[in-house]
Amino acid sequence: MNSLIISISLGALGGLTRGVVGLLKALSMRRRVLWGYYLITLLVSIIIGSFVGMIFNFDPRLSLLAGYAGTDILEGIYKSFAVQKVYTSGKK
Repeated sequence: MNSLIISISLGALGGLTRGVVGLLKALSMRRRVLWGYYLITLLVSIIIGSFVGMIFNFDPRLSLLAGYAGTDILEGIYKSFAVQKVYTSGKK
């Protein structure tokens, strides 16, 4: 039980780290930060990191890394299924 709590905590820490890295990247590029959106995203990253850390609880380092990468994996899946506009030429 103790190792499960450690894995969940490390996964959450990985998700939190991912959120902070994203914020620092946006600030360094001088982008406008939508703070409400950022806080929701940060909370979701922590939750996803917790669950992914719990799944990959073989090694504490793996839980931390899985928590960091968990949000990226879901974002990649979302982007692969997102509908994109296709522009075609009006000429035949």
